[in-house]
Amino acid sequence: MSTTIDTSSRLDKEDYLLSDMQQSNQKSAPNQLLIEVFKDCIFNIKGHLSGTFLFLLTDQEGVLLAMDYSRNLDAVVSRSPIRLGMYFSENSCGVNAISEAIAKGCPVYLPPEDHESPFFQNWHCFSVPLNVGNETLGYLDVSTINADMKSELIAIAKLIPADMMISYQGQLANQAADQLSKPLSERQLLVLELISQGLTGKAIASKLKIKECTVNHHKKIIFEKLGVQSSSEAVSVATRMFLL
Repeated sequence: MSTTIDTSSRLDKEDYLLSDMQQSNQKSAPNQLLIEVFKDCIFNIKGHLSGTFLFLLTDQEGVLLAMDYSRNLDAVVSRSPIRLGMYFSENSCGVNAISEAIAKGCPVYLPPEDHESPFFQNWHCFSVPLNVGNETLGYLDVSTINADMKSELIAIAKLIPADMMISYQGQLANQAADQLSKPLSERQLLVLELISQGLTGKAIASKLKIKECTVNHHKKIIFEKLGVQSSSEAVSVATRMFLL
């Protein structure tokens, strides 16, 4: 069920962790990894930030998964209607930076006067999609409340997604590698990379200066380890596992 902004609603203190880091209790495996990456990235930069700031992480539909904020926003957040699981879609809480980023598929800066909900009309917000390839995993929103957004905060907001996605893909690749009963060797990964480029067995043999029968042997082992029957399947599975 979606949550609509109601400025009269309040959150209990126990709904907030002492670290100010909020995590959704409805976590799928991909969302759990995204939340962990978010936590790590924000932890690494918080000590270098000054002034007022609020970081929000949502899934691809705009559902709030996690948040972190400066200590001087404790009272504001504790009195706010913001809570994990709420939707930042336009239908739920009016036009906001996250809903605009969802609609436009690109980074969006939204000043206070452009927010539809009265609750957000002292918020300066910058929201950006978190993309891996052509897939959007969620959205990161960086906001200031009752304070102008400094240019360096926007710059940081533009840099965080790349850092998060590098970390996300790296951890996902590690998880995938752990799931393989027998990891692919460096030579097998190289053969797989060349297969993904559309090279034939003969072309791969020529490029690597090995016999074509050796290439076929590598392919056989690769297929067995990935549990597939063809080159196209191998490339598809390896791509999902971030081996390519």
